[in-house]
Amino acid sequence: MSGTYRAIQLQRFAESFRAATEIVTLDLTDPAPGQVLVRNHYCGINGIFDTQIARNAVDYVKIGLPTLTGVEAIGVIVAVGEGVADFAVGDAVVTTRFPGGYREWNLADQGHFVKVPELAPEWLALASTGVSAAMALEYIGAVEDGETVAISAAAGGLGHFMVQLAAQRGCHVVAVCGGSDKAAFARDLGAARVIDYRSESVTDILAVEYPDKLDVAIDTVSGTIFDAFLKNVAPHGRVVVGGAAADLEGRPEIVTQPRIAHSLYYKGASVRGFMNGLLTEQWPAARERVFSAYSSGDLKVRFDDRKFTGLEGIFDGIERLLSGQSIGKVIVDLRP
Repeated sequence: MSGTYRAIQLQRFAESFRAATEIVTLDLTDPAPGQVLVRNHYCGINGIFDTQIARNAVDYVKIGLPTLTGVEAIGVIVAVGEGVADFAVGDAVVTTRFPGGYREWNLADQGHFVKVPELAPEWLALASTGVSAAMALEYIGAVEDGETVAISAAAGGLGHFMVQLAAQRGCHVVAVCGGSDKAAFARDLGAARVIDYRSESVTDILAVEYPDKLDVAIDTVSGTIFDAFLKNVAPHGRVVVGGAAADLEGRPEIVTQPRIAHSLYYKGASVRGFMNGLLTEQWPAARERVFSAYSSGDLKVRFDDRKFTGLEGIFDGIERLLSGQSIGKVIVDLRP
């Protein structure tokens, strides 16, 4: 395979992904034994991770400059190396391995890819964010049928899957999101109670309506929302930390209040960290459940209304996600 392709490369550490990266042209080569060559068609945006990578602030990823970027992409196999038995030319595949996302072509070990039924962006969202949602809710949150489940950023890429998965298990879902459009979307997904944090107090509503009643609370925001979830966790409840968008600047708020143990001990409750990259052995089972739910029509995929194309669109997609305006999954069409 001869020719070149373009990719986004991290060339320096900076405050923003746009400032830290450049679009570069690289040589296209044939796959070595055990490798597959994929033409990427769509990539998924992970704006908070991307920003922290740009700042060299992701503890579990050791960055050596320069490096390519991006995590999620779906494409079609164009060539396979010697010894590759599970994939063939023409297969649609997804990768969720850094740095396979923000590039027009991806050459990597066959273990980096998962075969999907068709070359459609829905399967990218399901294989990446859908699996993450299932892992956070079911594996770390250990949700049980009929429980009360609170979810922050409920109208986002991750949140909109968790709302559906919890509602399908008969859970009473408390969805926290910002703005009337997002609130309406969360209701349509099956949320029993929606709290619009732009016009309502999450702290006050939970204290009045859900005192000590949150069996599972999954937070990706931090700050006062995390505090409210923790204060109202039920006996034997689980608060899952899946991110800290409010602390993106790298300067976590210093708070003075009773230690977290006082919120947990007498309830037998727990706070659990969700880091999907540490759960790769559980991905296949979660993927099977998510794919099955989508195929049966029980799980829907929502993409943000803003359309982004080409590698240049990745920068705009990241900034769109960080703005807090997106609803659903943010993706970029990489096709020429």
